[in-house]
Amino acid sequence: MPEQLSEQALDTLFRDARTYNNWLDKDIEEDTLHRLYDLLKWGPTSANCSPARFLFCRSVEAKARLAGHAMATNAEKIRKAPVTVIVAQHPRFYDWIPELFPHNPDAREWFAPNPDLAETTMFRNATLQGAYLIVAARALGLDCGPMSGFDNAAVDADFFADSEWRSNFLCSIGYGDPESIFPRHPRLDFDQACSVL
Repeated sequence: MPEQLSEQALDTLFRDARTYNNWLDKDIEEDTLHRLYDLLKWGPTSANCSPARFLFCRSVEAKARLAGHAMATNAEKIRKAPVTVIVAQHPRFYDWIPELFPHNPDAREWFAPNPDLAETTMFRNATLQGAYLIVAARALGLDCGPMSGFDNAAVDADFFADSEWRSNFLCSIGYGDPESIFPRHPRLDFDQACSVL
């Protein structure tokens, strides 16, 4: 059985982790992005379908293009971050199921003829994988600034015109400037958010 993480590790991943709005001038090497993906990819998805795709905007040019499709406050965050990830999703994720779910390769047929089920499965699981990205980044000592507030259709036309990928949300990653965070906001307590039957 795995051991419980230390309190310090839980603080790093959740309790002390914050959403950053500005970044220290410190680069992220491409090798770190490989490590990040190689960690997040192990998070569970339905039938191991893994519909998320990740475009790491690291160059000044790529970040400027992406910022052009975001609301003003988010555009500035994108430009200043070492990397902003377009968390995307592949609508024909099920074509990889024979490879990813080899004990039941026919599971592709759960989704291919059923576009409503495929759409729901894609969105749910790609969003989950985006959350795994955030937790994995924190585990590697990085900070995150996930965001909506951008034009999905414009991002897709600009970055994914030659593919079937579709954007879900954005997440800046880097080394956060502690001056850029807001005071810690409250969360719902157990009795407000949970029930036990």
